[in-house]
Amino acid sequence: MSYVSCALRAAAPRRLPAPWRSPFSSTTGPTAEKSVPYQKTLKEEGTGSTGPSRPPPPSAEVVVVGGGSLGCQTTYHLAKLGVTSVVLLERDRLTSGTTWHTAGLLWQLRPSDVEVELLAHTRDVVSRELPAETGLHTGWVQNGGLFIASNKQRLDEYKRLMSLGKVYGVESYVLSPAQTKDLYPLMNIDDLYGTLYVPKDGTMDPAGTCSTLARAAAARGATIIENCPVTGIQVRADDFGVKRVHAVETAHGTIQTPCVVNCAGVWARALGRLAGVRVPLVAMHHAYVVTERIEGIQNMPNVRDHDASVYLRLQGDALSVGGYESNPIFWEEVSEKFAFGLFDLDWDVFTQHIEGAINRVPVLEKTGIKSTVCGPESFTADHKPLMGEAPEVRGFFLGCGFNSAGMMLGGGCGRELAHWIVHGRPEKDMRFHHSLTDNNRWIRERSHESYAKNYSVVFPHDEPLAGRNMRKDPLHEELLRQGCVFQERHGWERPGWFSPRGAAPVLDYDYYGAYSQECHRDYTYNQLLADEYTFDFPPHHNIIKNECLTCRNALALFDMSYFGKFYLVGPEATKAANWLFTADVSKAPGSTVYTCMLNKRGGVESDLTVSRISPGEPGSPLAPNFQGDGYYLAIGGAVAQHNWSHITAVLQDMKLQCKLIDCSEELGMMSVQGPMSRVVLQEVLDTDLSNEAFPFSTHKLVTAAGCTVRAMRLSFVGEMGWELHVPRADCVRVYQAVMQAGARHGITNAGYRAIDSLSIEKGYRHWHADLRPDDTPLEAGLAFTCKLKSSIPFLGREAVEAQKSAGIFRRLVCFTTDEKVPMFGLEAVWRDGEVVGHIRRADFGFAIDKTIAYGYIRDPAGGPVSLDFVKSGSYKLERMGVSYPAQAHTKSPFDPDNKRVKGIY
Repeated sequence: MSYVSCALRAAAPRRLPAPWRSPFSSTTGPTAEKSVPYQKTLKEEGTGSTGPSRPPPPSAEVVVVGGGSLGCQTTYHLAKLGVTSVVLLERDRLTSGTTWHTAGLLWQLRPSDVEVELLAHTRDVVSRELPAETGLHTGWVQNGGLFIASNKQRLDEYKRLMSLGKVYGVESYVLSPAQTKDLYPLMNIDDLYGTLYVPKDGTMDPAGTCSTLARAAAARGATIIENCPVTGIQVRADDFGVKRVHAVETAHGTIQTPCVVNCAGVWARALGRLAGVRVPLVAMHHAYVVTERIEGIQNMPNVRDHDASVYLRLQGDALSVGGYESNPIFWEEVSEKFAFGLFDLDWDVFTQHIEGAINRVPVLEKTGIKSTVCGPESFTADHKPLMGEAPEVRGFFLGCGFNSAGMMLGGGCGRELAHWIVHGRPEKDMRFHHSLTDNNRWIRERSHESYAKNYSVVFPHDEPLAGRNMRKDPLHEELLRQGCVFQERHGWERPGWFSPRGAAPVLDYDYYGAYSQECHRDYTYNQLLADEYTFDFPPHHNIIKNECLTCRNALALFDMSYFGKFYLVGPEATKAANWLFTADVSKAPGSTVYTCMLNKRGGVESDLTVSRISPGEPGSPLAPNFQGDGYYLAIGGAVAQHNWSHITAVLQDMKLQCKLIDCSEELGMMSVQGPMSRVVLQEVLDTDLSNEAFPFSTHKLVTAAGCTVRAMRLSFVGEMGWELHVPRADCVRVYQAVMQAGARHGITNAGYRAIDSLSIEKGYRHWHADLRPDDTPLEAGLAFTCKLKSSIPFLGREAVEAQKSAGIFRRLVCFTTDEKVPMFGLEAVWRDGEVVGHIRRADFGFAIDKTIAYGYIRDPAGGPVSLDFVKSGSYKLERMGVSYPAQAHTKSPFDPDNKRVKGIY
């Protein structure tokens, strides 16, 4: 046995390990016993048989591969939805991969409303649902959770979580250092700023949870087969060339199935390769140590000391101590035969957590280490799991890459996967462009950063430093010289805002100094990001204000080249467009329509503009040649792949004679907006820009600076303006011509931070914030995009009509506050003293000089949310535990009559 303090000394830099001595043992050496701290694991239940626990059936509706948390949860929820022909295949025993050694912590509050909902369902499954259904105890222990704050910004983050928790009924309290000491007497509070206490957090037992899930699923008709490794995935192309899952091959027989769910964890990449699917995750070592008995630790809450990057999990009368280091060890060669396995703990890597743990609970310094646990975990590029149907193969679903959170997210994510499979809305995991998912350097860098920053404060405007400069638009170098501070979205570098301090290039990733990499010095871009590490207005708040007000009062140029730009063309393109788009887009060439795309349940999958076009020249990215009808689609770049996937799936299912062409890389896009836009562009374009000659929502091919461009009269900021869609090679030339013509009229460059402010001020929606696949156009105030007065069917129409008849029970509402306080989303909305929802998106509106926030609200009594209900309430928005009086608006607070976009100033 060894002391925790010995570990600290043993792994001192460039020092040989000191002997580990204990008054109870004469054993020396830096490595304690390798074993998990659970009384029971499923390893002991093995029979020693090399054959499957039962023969594989010849066919199944769904085959789930991987018997860990996600596989068991998904199988259980599929069976619960009535899928009796579901088979779970596990190559060894249940939990034998990464689940068996997990710490099993469940924290109910995270800085994401979606994750809070997913966590709530997991907690409900393990603490209430499974015990009631099976009569078995899953091993759930509700001992509470305690988040430690050593500075104001960390406590501010916790206060944000507390406010969000009120929306979801999660009980939580911000405690003073003295109150924390009363709750946890063994804790050192000398350096505490405060804590967040969540009494109903707890821990799960991997074996107990998974075995109970398997038993409950089997009782509902599911088949659980252990010791049955998958050796192949049969994929066949249908008559239209679409690849679909056909069967799963195992060492003991083949199962015909149209649907496979990849829940193989660390081994998910290998399983994906069997089907020709790229799974962008990496495997890393993750470790914790288990202490000997600690007097007085019984019944204490679990602890997360984020600033020390350490967690302390109650383990009966002991603690498990772990964390997330900046130099994790990659598992380079993932072994297929690794089952119930652990690695030797590398104390040089792990010891950085010991000092933080001893500082927080000083008794650890004289506490023995009973065992070490170091096992593999999978991590992804954005610290979010990979979920949904893979883009390469229909019927191949991902449920993997859970970043050490597979136990606590398993219930919620397993339920979502099951719903997507059963209800025919296969959400595709398309947040990464295909050029990234096949780039090992990008995957490795971004996954490392997501691991290293796992416990970092989640600031609203943070940006990654890893995996940058993967996709640059044609104006990148031009804007960089002018002080552009770039954001990263979907691999693209897009303009965020413009710094007067000059160029701020994004440099190659330095791994934060890990692995003997030298940290960048005087890194301007990183310093600008650090200035944003606040929940107050950032230091450059007035710079963004200037971009916004220049747009409102003169004009601004926005580089929007990272937008997705697709063509939908072919003999049946109009038939496809009528079904895909909620608005009537089958108008004459030259028209442009703002529209939504919905799923079967009426949820918004996208909002975009669709322009009817005429055939052009062969090979032209600006005006392609085609037979039949043609439509040009412009879509926000961060969700372009999601749109591509959705449209492609619909076309495949409808078997229509048309095709989707991606010209996103071949075309640039700049938007010139503001009262002076017509005057300036009239000097650059060779066409009449008057209201009569070029009305709003129209487009035409014109010449700019000797180059052919497609000009569209549109606005996403609420001003008169035009978008210029330009061949890549001509972008710099056109840009320079516009800037030269605009110079004497006060033109400025502006970025997406300005777009965020300007668009919310005008009430324009953002997909992923205001709009998600479970929000309908009626709820979001976008009924005008739906062709309900026509007889033309469209995807989701029946659901929208049913909701219109039944009433709207949640509604997106605009709020403003007179007090100039920064808000970013997740604030609680109070109406007449009751919580009715939370803010999805917020920003500061510089033209109206107020904070603006949008959030969905409900009636606590369960009734429909009418406009009268919205207008009759008294509202407050709770930010970090403080409530601010707010005014609800049923129209945009800026230019509610839409005069400015029509050129009426």
